[in-house]
Amino acid sequence: MERPTFLDLEPRPAKPRSIGLTAALDGGLPVDDVRAILHAHAGFLDLWKLGWGSAYLDPHLDSKLDLLHRADVAACTGGTLLEIAALQDRATECIEWAAGCGFPFVEVSDGLDLLGPERKGELIARASRDVRVIAEVGAKDPARTLSAEEWVTLARSDLEAGATWVVAEGRESGTVGIYGPDGRVRADVVEALLDEIGPERLLFEAPRKEQQAWFINHVGAEVNLSNVAPREAMGVEALRLGLRADTTASALLRRITLRS
Repeated sequence: MERPTFLDLEPRPAKPRSIGLTAALDGGLPVDDVRAILHAHAGFLDLWKLGWGSAYLDPHLDSKLDLLHRADVAACTGGTLLEIAALQDRATECIEWAAGCGFPFVEVSDGLDLLGPERKGELIARASRDVRVIAEVGAKDPARTLSAEEWVTLARSDLEAGATWVVAEGRESGTVGIYGPDGRVRADVVEALLDEIGPERLLFEAPRKEQQAWFINHVGAEVNLSNVAPREAMGVEALRLGLRADTTASALLRRITLRS
């Protein structure tokens, strides 16, 4: 059944798109669950990260990747997997394995804070020869707080090394990186990244509804959001379109502004 068209909603680019992306976080869903989720949500999903080393452990990885490919949802490995491989001097093996499995993306991160910017840049450059790279910026340790200027410097360095997008760390909890311990957005960091890097090159990890709504209200419907629970992709699309109370006012204001 086609979606009705009688409402004046936020415009959304068709897939495949390069802005307004929604990236899901999968910590090890069964294949049957992935099939069901994609049946309902594939039109609202662009990226699918197999986090927490699940890609390395899943005996049905090939089936999951096939489902994602047929649904036009790009798969990506989690960053910690490659960090561990690099620390064991197995980065090349990890990258070649991911490319051989059919992953179009790998995530390169230094969330453990053990690689350093130079080695991370080398990993991005190496991985870019085989796959596209999403580089994560920010530490998983809540005790480590980066200034807005540090975020910008690290993001720019990762893009120069060859990353397609930079993702701003928030974890699945939404309490570190670009968020305070209470889950509130560090607006100074977000604004600096948007001003200096640009929204089209950034993905913001936003696992909570209030965080997703904040970004859509403050940046717009075409903000790139990551770490979305797979079953919540349609709800995030409704937020983008202004179909939920959390974003209705800003969506209506934008529509009025466009018409004036």
